[in-house]
Amino acid sequence: MKIVVLTGAGISAESGLGTFRDKGGVWTQHDFADVATPEGFARDPVKVHEFYNARRANAAKAEPNAAHFALARLQARFAGDVVLVTQNVDGLHEAAGAQVIHMHGALDRATCAACAARWAAPLVMNAEDPCPFCAATATRPDIVWFGEMPKALRQITAHLSAAELFVAIGTSGQVYPAAGFVEIAKTSGARTVEMNVEATGNGLFDHVELGVATQTVPVWVDRLFDRLA
Repeated sequence: MKIVVLTGAGISAESGLGTFRDKGGVWTQHDFADVATPEGFARDPVKVHEFYNARRANAAKAEPNAAHFALARLQARFAGDVVLVTQNVDGLHEAAGAQVIHMHGALDRATCAACAARWAAPLVMNAEDPCPFCAATATRPDIVWFGEMPKALRQITAHLSAAELFVAIGTSGQVYPAAGFVEIAKTSGARTVEMNVEATGNGLFDHVELGVATQTVPVWVDRLFDRLA
């Protein structure tokens, strides 16, 4: 049996990392066009680096919660294949012991806009930092910004097409291409489950479980193991 799990910002909210729609959160204090687009980076790389330095520092202090650990346990102990895909850029899934596909990049990685090299990001990045590979002063966070193509889409689509169970956890289902994952899985014959604080109203989900991820996800994992025992 193949399970594909998609996680969004909601799974990390209880670890202290706010979601895109949190009132008073980091995204309400900035225009995404200024700090999360290639055009914004070209206009003011200093501002963009300051924004991501702050996000990187917050993520470095965060700890994985019960939902992260539950998914890591599922991945480690399930007899079938569990593919974990995240829209998040924090490293909390890895900190809990899971292997994950980061479709939107990761805060702890850096890349060069000139040569496309990638490496482990320092805690603080600066606009004048030279690329360690080509020396160009074009280093940036290895984050997928608005208007850029998410990572590993071909690989993710192949997993979705082969899934028997697709589960979306803590994601609004409003941002494509991730919003279309449930349709790919459903069309391929998978059972589909949504786990969220509030229902998205997407009729393609066979089952919806409402509640905070630290409560719903561990219970769901335990229930899944019980059914398959």
